[in-house]
Amino acid sequence: MRWLPCGADAVLIECASLEETSAVRATVTAADLPDVLEVVPGARTVLVVARRGSRGLARVRDLVEGADLDHPPGAEPRLVTLDVHYDGDDLDLVARTAGRSVDEVVELHTGAEYTVAFTGFAPGFAYLTGLPEPLRQPRLATPRTRVPAGSVGLGGEFTGVYPRSSPGGWRLLGHTTAVLFDTRAERPALLSPGDRVRFRRAG
Repeated sequence: MRWLPCGADAVLIECASLEETSAVRATVTAADLPDVLEVVPGARTVLVVARRGSRGLARVRDLVEGADLDHPPGAEPRLVTLDVHYDGDDLDLVARTAGRSVDEVVELHTGAEYTVAFTGFAPGFAYLTGLPEPLRQPRLATPRTRVPAGSVGLGGEFTGVYPRSSPGGWRLLGHTTAVLFDTRAERPALLSPGDRVRFRRAG
């Protein structure tokens, strides 16, 4: 683990794995330190921003270095269920690559429970871990220039939903009508790190 200063009031914690990143995020978040303003996880990093002039970063370092990261604190996670129409352009490709039928792919995808590891790429885009092994497939060799909002896809070890129309290279399984990001809402992003997510076949 490396601690990289980001100006006077923030630090970027580089972690060895996604699991360690999740444990650091959970440890810092659960402590609810008054001088910590923001905790932003990535795939292998956690950015912590503290109140200017405080000892917040020193307290975070003491906390993390003294924590048992193999057993991070557990909070009661929210469970969000998303209804999905499994009609994606790459559904047949995913099935062929996995050596499964289309129905088996849908059963695998809906049968797992996922965790929001981090968000990024676009506002409201959540990277979900827990994808069954046969569905862990490479991104498309040539990304699409436009992926419709609500598209449900997978790439590598992650699955997720495109919150708005954008370019993208994930293999598309289907789509949901759920709103993943709404600037008018009190909580603009539907999904946050630590949330649990399940997909349910619509119709």
